[in-house]
Amino acid sequence: MSSRRAPLIVILGVLLPVFLVLGVWLGGHPEDLPGFARGSAFEQNHQTQVVDEALARISSDYYRPIAKSQLANSSIAGAVASLDDRFSHYLTPKEFHEFNSPPSFTGIGVVVSPEHRGLAIARVFDTSPAKHAGLQAGEVIVAVNGRKLAGLSADAATSLIKGPPGTEVALGVLRPANVAGSAHSPSSSSSSGSHPAPAAHGKTRTVRITRAVISEPVVASETRTVHGVKLGVVELASFSPESHGEVATAVEKELHEGVRGLVFDLRANGGGLVEEARLIASLFIAHGTIVSTRGRTQPSETIVATGHPLAPAIPMVVLVDHNTASSSEIVTAALQDHRRATVVGTHTFGKGVFQEEEPLSNGGALDITVGEYFTPNGRNLGGGGVKQGAGITPEVPLANNVVDTPQGLDAALETLAAKVK
Repeated sequence: MSSRRAPLIVILGVLLPVFLVLGVWLGGHPEDLPGFARGSAFEQNHQTQVVDEALARISSDYYRPIAKSQLANSSIAGAVASLDDRFSHYLTPKEFHEFNSPPSFTGIGVVVSPEHRGLAIARVFDTSPAKHAGLQAGEVIVAVNGRKLAGLSADAATSLIKGPPGTEVALGVLRPANVAGSAHSPSSSSSSGSHPAPAAHGKTRTVRITRAVISEPVVASETRTVHGVKLGVVELASFSPESHGEVATAVEKELHEGVRGLVFDLRANGGGLVEEARLIASLFIAHGTIVSTRGRTQPSETIVATGHPLAPAIPMVVLVDHNTASSSEIVTAALQDHRRATVVGTHTFGKGVFQEEEPLSNGGALDITVGEYFTPNGRNLGGGGVKQGAGITPEVPLANNVVDTPQGLDAALETLAAKVK
């Protein structure tokens, strides 16, 4: 038996080095393999080599120096752009860092919309200089440092309000007759630390405010009284990490104030994390499906409520506009499908896909579409794939030129007050 094995061992001993050399050669030259042996892995390796070769040639032969990091960023961005998907992006290391940083700017801390007399205040940030100065949503800024804003573009008007932190700006503020508030002398002047009362209806007061660096809050809330009914307003800017905790705190605050209904303001909220959408929807929905998802590489998943609602029965209105998208639409549709809220506003954006943030070794990240989502009733709000669809149809429609003004919130509050009564 042993005498017959000897030649076989010798043959294997001779052939193994040959196979090793041949394997190394073919691994580096997959084009020399016969057609049936060329697998997708070899082709993929070859294509990667071609890209590396092209970048190396550009780096070494182009008539002026080009940083390799610039070439890498541009090539990745080009690959993502070739997907023809406006929801997928490549973030350079700088962009990815800025993306994960809280937004900030220098100003007084208000959100405004154009108005023929100047700038209508749509929202006042909590703890901002504007809040300390007593500015309120619904008021109109008609002058800045004595210059009237009528006839100026919104960009030109807001640029007059902005300035270096620590500097003072004097605003002429008008309180329209349809905005609630106590009377104040029209000739009065106030500073940002004095908490003044608002001016009389139809009168202009001067408010001096010290500019500061403003970090836009994710959540803001206020209590309003409409037709004798105390109502709460909770506004969410984005579904960022831990935003569900801030929403819960705001809701608890409004419940403690004794409100009988809630307006959940998702105007201009472009979305964010799907998990945050689940947790926020679960504050108002006791049980059942929030959203279901499916993708090519990810398993189909039905995402359900946590089972620990904070306010499962309080009457609600969700206020939306054309820029309410993604996770905002997930929450709005869940509240609508579960008959937990009345939707007020315009058709929402109509996005039926979701993205996943995938960090890269260079400090950048891919933010690419990885799947589609469906509402509890099985609706996909997009147009199929990455196309824009019809979005959510509100039960109480508002005109496009109204929804993003203070009158948009007023309409939501009127709807909620009627619902409560």
